[in-house]
Amino acid sequence: QVQLVESGGGLVQPGGSLRLSCAASGSIFSINAMGWYRQAPGKQRELVAVITSGGSTNYADSVKGRFTISRDNAKNTVYLQMNSLKPEDTAVYYCNADIAGSGTYYYTAYWGQGTQVTVSS
Repeated sequence: QVQLVESGGGLVQPGGSLRLSCAASGSIFSINAMGWYRQAPGKQRELVAVITSGGSTNYADSVKGRFTISRDNAKNTVYLQMNSLKPEDTAVYYCNADIAGSGTYYYTAYWGQGTQVTVSS
């Protein structure tokens, strides 16, 4: 059984920083792309950032220059460093990863349980 466990959310003032972590565990053969999504109240879930197994990254326009996604392949972990946070960044942040389980050669999308990020003074 594969699972993603997120950590690092919380309450921060505007202009502050937070670092989210997401660790994949279980019977894993390979991990392809890993990414972060967010969902604010009353809005659809949206892509924040994604990173491939080779390290290529892509960001939503709204977070470019402020957020940085990275990964540690040895630890099966993806990070999201969030700087210069704004109230509009307030949302539940979800980790996503395309994972092939042990004994398989196809990738399945897995989701974390979500972590709340609140930016408020």
